[in-house]
Amino acid sequence: MSKQPVRGVEVESLPEEVIAEYLQHNPDFFERHATLLTRLKIPHGRGPSTVSLVERQVLVLREKNEKLDARLHELITVARSNDVLAGKIHRLSCRMIRARNATSVIDALESSLREDFGASEWLMLLAPSTDSGFDRVNSRHLRIIDPASAELKMFETLFESARPRCGQIRDSQRDFLFGAGTTEIGSAALVPLGPQLSSGLLAIGSPDTERFHPTMSTEFLARIGELVSEAVGAL
Repeated sequence: MSKQPVRGVEVESLPEEVIAEYLQHNPDFFERHATLLTRLKIPHGRGPSTVSLVERQVLVLREKNEKLDARLHELITVARSNDVLAGKIHRLSCRMIRARNATSVIDALESSLREDFGASEWLMLLAPSTDSGFDRVNSRHLRIIDPASAELKMFETLFESARPRCGQIRDSQRDFLFGAGTTEIGSAALVPLGPQLSSGLLAIGSPDTERFHPTMSTEFLARIGELVSEAVGAL
């Protein structure tokens, strides 16, 4: 402890920890000594000047309020975005419910992905174990493959995870799904269909390298996958 003069008399100063602990356990201290609030001076925090404790508290509260406002704005933006996505998923659901055959399932998926999700490049890869009618559908967005095909091994980890995957894909995967030389596919979303490997996958490609990235949420893609899987399995 050091000694400091108080009203001309030297007294031992208390350690800062003791003072802090006392104020913490006596929050009404400044109510009983209100004049101290206007006399205490502390650094402004944004320059060499000093402000009173009350002014400093107001500044801290203002900064905290600005951060809370920014966070609230962010949450509102996310909520609105999710609401828009939910509406798109709902329209896809209605289209899938109205689909009565394999052709109408592909047409419904084409309409939703093109109109609501802006996807011009997509492919549904199916490896059915039974005849569901999809092998008779003529569409560039559908490819039927043998369940024992060696090409499916390129997506083995995708099927094992049973979760959509977004980002840049290997050249071999890109060429197999969208055609050799399709360098305009900058990123893609791969959505496994059904619980089993033989069910297939839904691939959505974009020329934008940032359209689908590994850190994006895949919750809505998973819901699309579930809807498509149910529609395919019902035929």
